[in-house]
Parts: sequence; C-alpha cells; structure tokens
Amino acid sequence: MTSTPGNEADPFKKPVPQEDRPLTVLVIAGSQRRLNSCPGLDSKARALMHRMLGRLPLGWQVDHDDIGNEHGKPKIQSCNACVSSSMALRVWPCNCYGPDSDHQPDLLWNLHLYERLARADAWAFIGPINWYGPSSNFKALFDRLVCMNGGNPRPDLIEKKSTLLAQALERSPQWANLSKNHLEGRTAGFFCYGDQGAAEMDEDGRPRLLKCKPWFDPDAEPYDDERLAYQGLVWQCRFSGIEVPDHLWRYADMGVGRHYADDQADDMAGEVAALATFDRWVDDFATHVAIKGPVSGTKEAERLAKSTT
Repeated sequence: MTSTPGNEADPFKKPVPQEDRPLTVLVIAGSQRRLNSCPGLDSKARALMHRMLGRLPLGWQVDHDDIGNEHGKPKIQSCNACVSSSMALRVWPCNCYGPDSDHQPDLLWNLHLYERLARADAWAFIGPINWYGPSSNFKALFDRLVCMNGGNPRPDLIEKKSTLLAQALERSPQWANLSKNHLEGRTAGFFCYGDQGAAEMDEDGRPRLLKCKPWFDPDAEPYDDERLAYQGLVWQCRFSGIEVPDHLWRYADMGVGRHYADDQADDMAGEVAALATFDRWVDDFATHVAIKGPVSGTKEAERLAKSTT
C-alpha cells in the first residue's frame, strides 16, 4: 500500500527528537599534580575520579577529564576580565582564546570543555584545598566560565571584540534578549579534601616553622567548615543557574598530621572515613541526578558552545 503524507507508516516522515536518552555526566579532577610533571605522582583527585567512574550507574554516558599540569601540555589560560569593560564583551563561549592555537595554547579549548559541559546533565568536581581555597586549576577553569552567566552569544554584533560596540550593545534594548544563563538547569557536585596543615602544625594549631607565633591566631582562621574553601565555585554555579544542592557539596579530611610523603593516592586505602564520605557523596550525586532526569536542550547548547574564534 502506498503511504501518504501524514500517514504514520510514511517512511519519509521526519522523526521527532526525544529527551528519552541516557543521562550524561562530566567528572573533572582538578588537582595540579600529574605523573608527567614535576611532582612525579598522580593526585588523589585523579584516583577519586576513577573511583567515582566505577561507582556511577551502568548505562549512563560518563565523560571525564583531569585538568592537572603535564609537561608539554597547555594550561588553562587566565580570564582577561572582559566583563569589567562590558557585559556584552564577555562572549559565550569565550573568544579570547580558541582551540589548537600555536601562540596562546589553551587547555580549556583544546579539551573542548565548553561543549562537554553543555552536553552534560550534571557535573562532578573533585579537588584539593590549597591555601584555604580551591586549586589554581579549578580557579582558572571557573574564571573562564564567567561567560556562562549572561555571556554574549553574538560576537558578530561587536566585530568579535570591539569594546565600544559591546558597551553600546549592553546599553541597547537588544541586550535583554541576548543575555542569558547559557548552561542553566544543570546540576553540579563538589567534593574537596584537605589535610588541616598535615605535619606542619604544632600542638596549639600554629605552623611549626613560624617564629612570630602571635601573627597566626588559629581561632581566627577563615572557617571551621573546610568545605567553604570551595564556596566561591559553588556560588558562581548557583549565580549562573546551576543547581548545587547542599548535600552534594562535601569535604573530607585526608592526611591529617602526616608527612606529605605519606599522604599519596596509594595511601588513601587507610583513609576509611574519608572514602566512606566520598562514596556517600557519589551515591547521593547519582540518586539526585537520576531523580531529576535529563536536562532539555543539551544538544542545541552543545552546538552553541563551539568556538567562534
């Protein structure tokens, strides 16, 4: 029988896209350390990332990467703070740099992280606390994600990077229709760990090497809840329409009171409490993401996250 237009059996009928698809998550390890760099050993963040990959549900599309430093490998370039000149100069995705550049090589673009973040329904970030804050690699990544919040998706309107055109666009009625949170609706989880000063602290909580002890008051340290070291990244996500449930923002002690040489990835087997906390975080992350379900529009978001440089 010959099929007619509109007939359900019509072999030429255009299929209707469905959001019934596997959940997609992106897991990122954010320590600076890698085997092929000066430290000569891989980080605990990398080991925990692989532990998480083995614990997430089968059938999910699980993407992952380690943004640690490696010899001969580009680093994430610093943010140039275009937004401070004009909101409309902050292009989505960032066009200060581009992929495969030979004069300003950029790990973020070379790893296609804008596209991979856009493709995912949820993100998981794992990293150490360094000097009361996140690792410099995570800070660099999130500085460059400033454009996911209200970034200009039409660099052609400002001739790629004209400050005067961007300022005029920001003042125009057109800007309200262009500026939006480009990755809104996704979920992010953060797991950070620290050693409370490892073996460097004396009995009263001051650094052993410090000669002028009154200069360091242990009671005045920034926070009691160590996970707050990552509060800047968490609140940047929330500001940008990324859901960060409080129970998916966790911290665990590792290596407290030990020499750094005795606090490596292969020593984590003895960190029973920390690993139990991590596993609960992974399970809570998986449960939350599964209940929430796929984020709509990720395919189009991924397309729009490609380089315009």
